[in-house]
Amino acid sequence: MSLIEHVRELRTRLFRASLAVVGGLIVGFWLADPVFLLLKQPYCRLPGTTDALGNCQDLLALAPTTGFVLKLKLALWLGLIIGGPVWLYQLWAFIAPGLHRHERKWAYVFVAIAAPLFAAGAVLAYLVVDKGLGFLMDSGVGGLSNQFEVSAYIAFITNMILLFGVAFEFPLILLMLNFTGVASARRLLSWWRVVIFISFAFAAIATPDPGPFGMTLLAASLCLLYFVAVGVAFLNDKRRGRGKEIYAGIGDDELSPLDTTPEPVEAGQRVEAASPIDAPEPITAPTPIERRYDDMT
Repeated sequence: MSLIEHVRELRTRLFRASLAVVGGLIVGFWLADPVFLLLKQPYCRLPGTTDALGNCQDLLALAPTTGFVLKLKLALWLGLIIGGPVWLYQLWAFIAPGLHRHERKWAYVFVAIAAPLFAAGAVLAYLVVDKGLGFLMDSGVGGLSNQFEVSAYIAFITNMILLFGVAFEFPLILLMLNFTGVASARRLLSWWRVVIFISFAFAAIATPDPGPFGMTLLAASLCLLYFVAVGVAFLNDKRRGRGKEIYAGIGDDELSPLDTTPEPVEAGQRVEAASPIDAPEPITAPTPIERRYDDMT
């Protein structure tokens, strides 16, 4: 295909993906209210947010357009999720012709694993926010009302869901390094101290509460996913026969061992004497050439 044909195909794929997102946006606009009530539940479980009848207080809106803009944001998130199969297929259909057959096969596997991992991270984020808000309110300055501004509250929860979901894709990066031959399973396992330290440091920064619950839960989940990915890498190395190479187990700064065992040498075949060389014929002197008197001219 020429460059113009690629550009036209990209335009067609983007147009179809945009139609899928717009269709999901329309459906998500009607589902925005139930989703908002679901995201509001951690706030309603805080002390002091319910009245005498047990009804949850409303979140605070500081502008007349806050409710409508918030509903559009939630609808857009839902539209991306609902239209995900379509726009992901359009992206895949544009990239797939340039990949080999085995590359397409592993791409299917990675995409199939990425979606459940992101969903698991989103669920964990919801649980952490549910427990973390109570800790933040108890540890803060007393005498304050627990009524939150709605845009800041929803942005806080959605950012946590996105952050945890992306963090749960970390094992896929390790598997890509292993399946492409960049790092072996033993090399990945040798990073376990660094991975555990980075997991706890990331969890301490990412979790909303400074308490041990959210940080430990996120760090333990990331460490568990890391060791699962390393186990899959070991199975992949065993299937491909890695680790049995001639230089396996030798560090970058080590010399490879030399095999100094002499090989046995057998006696060669007997060489027969060559036949005597015939004597050369005698060379006779050339006869003198008669010259005429006009040869000098």
